[in-house]
This record gives sequence, structure tokens and C-alpha cells, in this order.
Amino acid sequence: MVQVVRYLRENLGVPLVDASRANPSDNCIYYISLQLPTKAEVLRFLDRGGVRPSRQALAVVFFGNQPEPNITEYLVGPLPKPTYHRDITALKYGGKLPYNRRPLLGTEFGQIDAFLRRVEYPKAPSFMRQVFDYDGANLATQTVAPRGFESGDRKSWTVHFQNVSGLYVHPVGLEVLIDHGSLNISQWKVLKVFYNGQYFEGMVQLESEFKQGHVKVDKVRKAPLDGGYSSLKPRVPHQHVGPLQYEPRGPRYSIRSNQVVFQAWSFAFGMDVNTGPRLFDIRFRGQRIVYELSLQEASAIYSSNNPGGMTIRYLDASYGIGRAAFSLVPGVDCPYLATYLDSSYLTESFVPETNKNSICIFEANLEVPVRRHYNNRHTRYYGGLASSVLVFRTISAVANYDYIWDFIFHSSGAVEVKVQATGYISSSFFFGNGTDFGNRVEEHTLGTMHSHALSFKVDLDIGGSKNSLVTHDMVFENVQAPWSPEHQIERSRLVKQVLDREDKAAFRLNSETPRYIYFAANSENKWGHERGYRIQMISFPGDHLPETSTMERAFSWGRYKLAVTKRKEEEPTSSSIYNQNDPWTPTVAFADFINNETIINEDLVAWITTGFLHIPHAEDIPNTVTVGNTVGFFLRPYNYYDEDPSIFSPDSVFFTSEQDSSSCEVNPIACLSKVASCLPNLPPFTYNGFQNPTRLWGVRR
Repeated sequence: MVQVVRYLRENLGVPLVDASRANPSDNCIYYISLQLPTKAEVLRFLDRGGVRPSRQALAVVFFGNQPEPNITEYLVGPLPKPTYHRDITALKYGGKLPYNRRPLLGTEFGQIDAFLRRVEYPKAPSFMRQVFDYDGANLATQTVAPRGFESGDRKSWTVHFQNVSGLYVHPVGLEVLIDHGSLNISQWKVLKVFYNGQYFEGMVQLESEFKQGHVKVDKVRKAPLDGGYSSLKPRVPHQHVGPLQYEPRGPRYSIRSNQVVFQAWSFAFGMDVNTGPRLFDIRFRGQRIVYELSLQEASAIYSSNNPGGMTIRYLDASYGIGRAAFSLVPGVDCPYLATYLDSSYLTESFVPETNKNSICIFEANLEVPVRRHYNNRHTRYYGGLASSVLVFRTISAVANYDYIWDFIFHSSGAVEVKVQATGYISSSFFFGNGTDFGNRVEEHTLGTMHSHALSFKVDLDIGGSKNSLVTHDMVFENVQAPWSPEHQIERSRLVKQVLDREDKAAFRLNSETPRYIYFAANSENKWGHERGYRIQMISFPGDHLPETSTMERAFSWGRYKLAVTKRKEEEPTSSSIYNQNDPWTPTVAFADFINNETIINEDLVAWITTGFLHIPHAEDIPNTVTVGNTVGFFLRPYNYYDEDPSIFSPDSVFFTSEQDSSSCEVNPIACLSKVASCLPNLPPFTYNGFQNPTRLWGVRR
């Protein structure tokens, strides 16, 4: 990353300002990340002994200091000593990227705050002092997005909260609409002001109406700095320590660089600064199952009777899901004895940053058998297998919400992707008919209803990269009983279908879907069935944004719970970081991927949307809990093998009534008293999450 920055500063031919100090009218590097090589190059190297693909960087540069400001994306390479840079913007997007689509820099958030403090608040001194006891530091703001009603707009509602711990549930009722589209900060202006259900043309009118007694004031009680009801401090004393999982003889997995091996599993992992965790080359028993498994986007669409709340349609990749993966707390976020790894990124700076211990990998016993059977008929025996899985986890704290991303590897050959949401709800000031849009959770706080949707890319390669999509389901039919023709039997029959076109493989969010959907290989198992992997989704989403909305195409991946398309290098992602600030002319519109191409015996990608409707309630204070807020999907073998592969797990247990089940030779569980009777040597607790306090705010504000 350092080498790429040095190269760009020396070779772009224009002055570059460090983005952490940049004005909208400056040129700056927004971020630098790894440019993924093409799949053909990778497979040629991994599978056929070809040349290793050259390593290249993707550099995104904001050009504000030129006659036609724009966003430009460069390919920089080869690494680690770059000698070339190529403008790939037109190749990727069909033309230049308009400057107004750029995500907000941290400096722009700060400049909005400064504009309010220095220019606008002084226009309403009596209102600010008497209603909020404003002292220059006791209010915090959060801008919402999208920012306007049409392409070119950069007009943000800025919602005010008490500046205390858990500020997100301490709204004070003031919201200000700011036009900050000009590259000249002195030309920024306020377009509208809202307070407690009333709209004003600006702060001057608000002050005048307030002095005349025409403003309905609902003053909020001052909260303590710890937030009071929003504080996460324990309400009761600590008691005895809870259960602890540990590995009696050390980890049974290995990590080398970004490669993980666990029993029959192996995979490579990475962290994208925008979209977060991504895994590659997932293999079970040496066979590739998944080429790429990656998070693409996380959206949240809100409701409210306040202007800020009712306009929220967040696309979190724009704020940096990967950069928001901060340090994990041992014993809470992950098992105390997990392996903790760092993630590094470069964004809004000339200097890369490292989030220490932001990834954890661990083996977990789920305390439920994968399979078991007790038999006392004819012969007496017991056979079973404990559910020991490998978990790859990271947690993104994107402003108020914390998303827990789990990728779980089972001994049955299944991959599980699980997302759990916690953190603070985003709230509005409670007034009038607020309960039409959520639940009242405190005196002045409306927990606003919202829908979460999460987009994943799953590039399955089942028995090779050429696959077809097949569905299996059931239907009841009435038939004559063969042994008694005068009687009818309702018999279920297996219904099979091969989906030959993309349009048939695009399943709408709330449509009825075949219960078995799987990628089929061009080979058969021992029993004559196509080898396959099934996609099984777990989701309880809210409704998708209506397609009549002018911004829906930017969210159009959310139309589908599952869409399977022909894989194309020019369709690498379902969304774009540029969609947030110009959803009316989306840089990437996923709906365009679905154009009825053939999907029989092709390299296919499954685009999966999972999510949930959240109607906040009293128990979401202070934080939303993960219990019940879990969605995701499974990738499960479906006739891929000739039998359950977990039968080959070394953790299997079997003994008969004629054997001594307390013998270590017969039953390995009987040895636990000998091999696992000592407590592990626990390392001292450390936490690195507060090392970069000046930049933790750099996601959505």
C-alpha cells in the first residue's frame, strides 16, 4: 500500500492532498485495495500449473481540483514495485464517474459539523440555548443518505442527538437539511429546518418563531455522559466466570498467511475495505466447492415521521464494512482462546492502518450431535459424532449497528453463512403519530421500523466450473392403491426441473420458491445422481423497496432472494460504493445482470439476499440482542458424495453393549479425564480497539 501511494504521488502528474485533510476541491486518494485477478488466470495457476497472476492494486482517486471533477479508478502494478498505472474507469463503468457520486470523506463530515457550529447555530442563539442548553459540545450529529431526490444532489438531512454514550437513542428533535454540493464550502447553505414536527425555512425563521412563542417545544431531559438508559455498563456486580471452551492439545487447524486448513477443509480469506469478509478456493476433501464466497452489500431502509428517518436508505459498503471491522474482545466477541488476526487497509490517508485482532478463527463444539443413533433392537449399540465446526468470524461496527459475520465449516461437507445483528437502533424524535412507524422506547425516542438486507456472492464450482441449476420439490397426487384398487392414496411425488435461463433462476423476494435448489455437476455419484450442492436460505425479510421508486435500481439485488446468473468478469459485484450518493443513476444496477442468458452447463454465480424486518421495541434498549436476529444460508452437499462424509470424521464415537465404553481404546470420550483435565494456560487479556481513536468515527456519521 505504501509503495502504491508513493508511486501515485510521483506519477499522476497532479498534486495529491492527504484525504484526511482534503477539501472537496482537492485531489486525493480515496482508497487502495487488491485488484483480484481474473478467474481464468487463477484456475490456470492453481489447477494447471500455469504462471502465477501478477499482483496489482486498485486505486480510487478523487479529482476535485480540475475543470471536470471526477472519480477515477486505476490499476497499479506490478506489486510490490509498481511501474505502470492504467485508467480502467471507462472499461468498468462505460464512462467517467461523476464527482457527486463519491462517498463522503471524514473531512466532509467534519466540515458539515463545523458549518453548523460556526454558521448556522449562531443564527438561533435563544432557541439553541433555551431548548438544548447548547454549550458547543453537548450535541452530536449524524447525516443520513441518500442525499436528495435526483442525480447531482448532495443535500443531507443532519439529525441531532445528545452527545452522550449511545447517542443514537437520544434524539433531541432538531434536523437540518444542508446543501453541500458545492466544492466551495463557503457556498453551502441550509434548505430546511425541522423541529418537533414543524418545518422552517432556516435557522433564522426558527429563531424568530421561537421568540414569538410559535414553536412547540418539547425539551429533552439532559442525559448523563454515560447515556443513562443507553449505557452498556453492567447493572449488577460480576459473578462467577461462565463456561470456557478450549482445545486440550492445542488447535486442530492451521493458518499460514491467509490460508486455513481444518480437517478436510481448506480455504483462503481476505477482507475488502468496502465490502468486508470474502473467502476463496473453499475445498472439502481436496475438491473445490466454492471459488468465491463474499459479502457484497448491506442495506437498511427506514421509516419515520421525521424527515431524516423517513429518507434513510443506507448502503453500508459505501461507508466501509471492512474498515469498520475493529478489534474483537476475547471471551465475548470470540472464544478467549481463538486465534486472532489483523486486517489492514488504506483509505482516506497516505498511510495504511491496521485493525488489530479484527478477525478470529476458532473451533467450536456446538454441543449438539451432528448425527447419532441409539439402538436396542436385535443388537445394542450407540454411534454418534459431536458437532465440532471451524468458525471464521469478523464483526463490523458500522456506526450504530454491529454485524457479526460468521463462515462456518461443518464435518458433513456443509458451509454455513450466518449473520447476526446487534448494536444500537437508529431512532427518531417521538412526536405525533410516531407509533405508525415503530414503537416508542423512551420518553422522546421512537424506535423506527426498518428492513435489513444482505447481499452475498456465491461462485460455486461443483465438480468443475461448468454447472447447471436444478430444482426438486414435492406435489401430492391421488393414486389407486395397487393392492386395493377401490381405495385412493395421497402420495407425494418428486418434481424435478432444470432451469435453463437466467429469468427462470431469479426468485423474487416474497415468491414461492422450490424447496430444493442446487448446482449440479456434469458427473454422477455412485447411485446415478447428478452430484450437487444445495442452497438453503434462512431469512425473514421485510418488503423490498417498491420498483416504482426512483432509486430502486440501486438496490435491485434486493428484489431477489436468489438469482443465478452466468458468471462474467464484468459483473463482479451486485452493488457499488457509488450507489449510495447517486441511487437515481446507479453505477451498478444488479437487475441488468439478469438478461435471460442460458445457464445450462455454464460457470454460474448465485447471488443470495437474506435479511429481516426489525420493528424496534422496548427490549432494544440499550442494545438490540442477537437472539432471534440471525439470518443466513447453507451450502449443503446433495448427492455430491456416495454417503455422509462425516462418517470419516476422526471424532466419531461408536460402541456396543458388549464393549467397555469406559475404555479409551473403544471410546475416545472416555479419555477426556486424562487428556483434558488441566485448565489451559490462558494468555493475559489484551484489547487494541482504542489505538486509533481519531479515526474510529470515519464510518457513517
